[in-house]
Amino acid sequence: MKLVIAYIQPERLPEVKQALYAREIFKISVTNAMGCGRQKGYHETYRGADIEVNLLKKVRIEIAVNESFVQPTIDGIIEGSKTGQIGDGKIFVLPIEECIRIRTGETGHDAIG
Repeated sequence: MKLVIAYIQPERLPEVKQALYAREIFKISVTNAMGCGRQKGYHETYRGADIEVNLLKKVRIEIAVNESFVQPTIDGIIEGSKTGQIGDGKIFVLPIEECIRIRTGETGHDAIG
């Protein structure tokens, strides 16, 4: 069992969802996030004052999958979010020690579904 975490551009979320759905990956969690990497933010002028904006809007996607779905999940995220520009995002894959479905008490691979 693995937890796939991705940070992507907010406007690419519909494309990522479609790419995941095409691979039969339907269970995802999405959270708004802010951060910066290589982009380092940007400068803008507001009422005559120069403002540095170094935390940019991102979307965090979390998907818990069984081993056989790890690569299709990664491929779907890349397909949907890749523009070739700086700021396309990052994907992290972490091991999951245990998963428990609260409703039924199922554990492990059965709980992830």
